[in-house]
Amino acid sequence: MSKRGGFPGGMGGFGGMNINNLMKEAKKMQADIEKSQAELATKEFDATAGGGAISVKVTGEKALKEIKIKPEVVDPEDVEMLEDLIITCVNEALRKVDSAQSASMGKYNIPGIM
Repeated sequence: MSKRGGFPGGMGGFGGMNINNLMKEAKKMQADIEKSQAELATKEFDATAGGGAISVKVTGEKALKEIKIKPEVVDPEDVEMLEDLIITCVNEALRKVDSAQSASMGKYNIPGIM
């Protein structure tokens, strides 16, 4: 008599992979991801612009923590230049956070997530 229906490989399903082992691996991966995210949140990322005239510090949670502006950069006649330097500097710091996050999460090869 032939087998009808079911998964190939019999009761094991998923090509013989034990569903309990799969669930254990998923839980371990979730815990590892949470740990990586927590570690990233505690880090700080620095960036500078204008040859060091502006420097910023952001957290791994993308919270702006500090802005330093050298006095010689402050020109009341050219506020727009100062604004552009600040934007450039903050965006660079945030890109560093994104890069660190990608590197940290890249070790978890989950299709559709990254």
